[in-house]
Amino acid sequence: MRFSNLVDRVGGEGADAWEIYYKANAMLRAGKSVINLCIGDPDFDAPEVAKRALIKAVEANDSHYADIPGRPAVRAAIAEEFAARTGVAVTGANVIFMAGAQNALYAVCQCLFQAGDEVVVLEPSYVTYEATVQASGAALVKVASPARLGFHVDLDALARAITPKTRGIMFATPCNPTGVVLSAAEAEAISALAIQHDLWVVSDEVYGALTFEAPHLSIASLPGMAERTATVSSLAKSHAMPGYRAGWALGPKELIDHINTLSLCMLYGLPGFIQEAAVAAIKHGQADVARMKAAYKIRRDTLLESLGRVQSLRVSKPEGGMFVLVNVEATGLTAKDFAFRLLEEEGVALLPADAFGPSAKGHLRICFGLGDEALTTAAERITAFCHRLATEKAA
Repeated sequence: MRFSNLVDRVGGEGADAWEIYYKANAMLRAGKSVINLCIGDPDFDAPEVAKRALIKAVEANDSHYADIPGRPAVRAAIAEEFAARTGVAVTGANVIFMAGAQNALYAVCQCLFQAGDEVVVLEPSYVTYEATVQASGAALVKVASPARLGFHVDLDALARAITPKTRGIMFATPCNPTGVVLSAAEAEAISALAIQHDLWVVSDEVYGALTFEAPHLSIASLPGMAERTATVSSLAKSHAMPGYRAGWALGPKELIDHINTLSLCMLYGLPGFIQEAAVAAIKHGQADVARMKAAYKIRRDTLLESLGRVQSLRVSKPEGGMFVLVNVEATGLTAKDFAFRLLEEEGVALLPADAFGPSAKGHLRICFGLGDEALTTAAERITAFCHRLATEKAA
């Protein structure tokens, strides 16, 4: 039987990147000892205030259809938080509540891009970006944020990548997988290019609340950018609520109206009890966010210190998020071979970062979303594995 060519546009390397994650889960189900550091699923619990709000709503039989773009209360809460943090004059009309940031990102791309368009994406970038852009019919154009620049954007390369077909620029800050936070100078340069060439900007800010030394900056807050920026975020990482599927897109009202029409035939709104939990988390969960952020910073620093002592590893210091990139080329193995041998021999699952873009070749992405004990054990096993590889190499 024949399938739409959409299946080809959404497949490929990005979709295949989770092979080792699936293998690690299969090993866990078989009773083997595995520390799975492949995905950004926080080990923290959702804020109690969010859980109480959800339970209260369920007990009140809040199980009927809810507003397709989200209830006024949740949209207003998102807008108020964004306005207070950025100074951008937005209201609930500028927000649509979606089933997680990935759902919002997909809807944004469907409403902004089409066949014949080009979308410039800063890489390394999250593995779903390619399929998400290509599902719209547009072509994805990768611009390297190379290791020699600390994985920060090569602004000259970005300017050269823009053609008459370019319709938008897309990136994440903090970046997944590098943890790089967009600087003010970089944001201003991207802003200038977007205005000069009349481009949309799609800013994935899922990790925006989890920056360490560098402050988070929403590019929509720069002059002339609110009307051309779609900001995507969620409660998955900041509030440890990935299973709630509580995300959103924020942007010009006309864009939000178009996404609402798309959602009418794709999602048809989210459960009311999820929206009540989201309102509670946004309004009253900031202490939880601060506590998690402080824990992530300690975990990051501990991981950097322990792996930094391994001669064959080059560890990059993330400025935000919950991932560390480690270059393993000096071991003599490819990232994929290193990852699968490490899983089989030491029971530690790390994600080969090649799928995030050419700039991440030879790197592994390590999530520090698990607790201190698991991370300490994982670091010890990685260190032992590297020492064994060095012995093999010397023999």
